[in-house]
Formats: sequence, C-alpha cells, structure tokens
Amino acid sequence: MKKLLSVVLVLVLAISLLGCSSNNSPSEQAPSKQTNQNASEGKDTYKIACVVKDMSDPWFLRYKVGVDQLAQDSGIDCYVKGPSKTDSAEQIQVIETLIEQDIDALCVVPIDPEACKTVLQKAKDKGIVIITHEAEGNDVCDYDLEAFNNEEYGSKMMDKLAEAMGETGPYVTMVAFLSSTSHNQWMDAAVARQEEAYPEMSLVPEKRIECEDNMDMAYNKAKEIIKKYPDIKGFIGASSYDAPGAAKAIDELGMTGKIFAIGTGVPSVSGPYLKSGSNPAVLCWDPALAGQAQVKLAVLCLQDKRDDIKTGLTLEGIAGYDNLVVDGKNIYGHAVLIIDEDNMGDYDF
Repeated sequence: MKKLLSVVLVLVLAISLLGCSSNNSPSEQAPSKQTNQNASEGKDTYKIACVVKDMSDPWFLRYKVGVDQLAQDSGIDCYVKGPSKTDSAEQIQVIETLIEQDIDALCVVPIDPEACKTVLQKAKDKGIVIITHEAEGNDVCDYDLEAFNNEEYGSKMMDKLAEAMGETGPYVTMVAFLSSTSHNQWMDAAVARQEEAYPEMSLVPEKRIECEDNMDMAYNKAKEIIKKYPDIKGFIGASSYDAPGAAKAIDELGMTGKIFAIGTGVPSVSGPYLKSGSNPAVLCWDPALAGQAQVKLAVLCLQDKRDDIKTGLTLEGIAGYDNLVVDGKNIYGHAVLIIDEDNMGDYDF
C-alpha cells in the first residue's frame, strides 16, 4: 500500500511540475533564434563585400570612404577588400576568399572582366548577388552599374582634348590594360568623336598604349612617344594615372603649352599638372558615390525588388544616380565631373 501511495505521489508531482513549465513567461523559456527587426528594411541583414582594383590607389581609397560611410549611416554590413596592387590574379584570389565567407552580395570593379568571369560565376552559383562596375556587357553579373554612358564619356574627353590642342595635330590614346572593357570603350568613343568632329586632328600610327594603371609607366611611355613623334600634341588617357603621367613628362621636357594631356583623373594626383596647364582638365566621377550606388543596387536585388530596377530608378541620396537608364543588365547614371584648375578645390579626392 505504501509503495502504491509513493507512486501516486510521484506522478502527481511530475504533472504539477509540467504544468508550471508550460506557464513560464517568454523570458524564462529556452532562448530561440532571434528575428532581426530590421529584416524588412534591409538595414543590417546583408553582408556585402566590395572588391576594388587596388587598395593603395587614391581612387579606390575614395571608393572605400563612400562604402564605409554608407555602412555607418544605413547599418548595412558592407566593406571593401582588394589586392595590394593592380593585379588581376590577386584580385581573383580576393574574390575566391570572400565567397567562402557567407556573403550575400559582391560589388566588384574588375581589373580584367573576362578573367573574372569564372570566379564570379562560382559566386553566382552559390546564390551571391553580383554587381559590377566598369564592366559594361558582363554577362555573369546580375547588373553592371556605370556612372554614365561610356560613349558619352569618351566623347567628352575628346572635346576637352580638342579644345586644348586647338583642334589640330596628332594625339595618342592610353589605357590601363588592353583587356579593360570600359577603358577601351572610352578611347574608341574618343577616336570616333575626333573623326566625326575634328578632322584636323589625327591618331598617331601607334598601338593603344597600355600603362598598367601605373603613373611611372605612363610617364616613361609618354617620353618615348614624344621622342618618337616630335609633332605630337596630345595624350588622352583612360586610367587615372595616364594623363598625369603624360603631363609630368610634358612639363619635364619643357613642352608645357605645346603638348596637352586629358583623361580620367582626380585632383589629389593631377593637381600639380592642372595648375601647370599640361593637364588642362580631368574627367571623372566620384568613386565614393559609385561604391554606394553599387551597394544600394545589391540591396534592391537582395530585397527581391528587381521590378523596381528599370529606367527612371533613383538611388536616393546619391548624386548622379537619379533617373537611371536601364538597358538589360546595364545601368547608366549621369555622374560625369569635369575638373580644372578653377574648381579643383571643390573636390577632396
């Protein structure tokens, strides 16, 4: 009898404890996986890696400033990585490492778009959103975002060079790499503009000069061109180091005011030559804003808002990326800057 009573008491106690457990407050229950309250806003739920061409280049240091500022302001987990020098194989290795780190999107400025295709496809196969920049026509990305129409940019460069040269004389074209998609588009457009509008100017019978995004190389090759073509009057360059490198050679050879260099550039590099007149103007876009625009476009993709990515789209708060033109995977802004001695103080990059 005592044994039976003991069993009954144990059963009653167990049922009582079970009832107490079921009535615990949420804070007393075992913790469950938290749901991010900002998930619907996309503020701190996405991990977005941005890969640039060269982490030591002032251009991409400025790009990093923009991405870091966006991360601070928005809560998006976005950051910048890149090779220590402009080396395509090293950049591809950076991408390889990142896609093993549980990222949601990659924003890439490829050194060699063709060489990057395999690793970007690997990322895409893992479900990673791919947004490229300076790689128009890339068929692996989700979207390629350009700061402007590339043909218009090249034409504007030629207009500035023609103005400096008095619309007469021979000139030469320069790029970072012969495999650089956007650089060659700009130079092709510049040459086409010259042939259309400036018949007294002529392209020298020289292959497009490749300077590997290196100012010293641009400087040395410019000196070689001036020696080989004594009547040369102009250099037009795609890389941000081409025009200042050529301008340095022009100044050192005492040809300031007789030969001119125009191209992509930033005041922090081209400043001395904007002042001397050997590099009368540089064209560019703000890389800080380009980085922010890439990230915001990636977020739209991650939020499943691709229907919003169409002509007329405005990326709020990013100057030059309003009323975008969308053509398939290619997206174009209106962010061209033309900087000369008079306005160079307005730009801190």
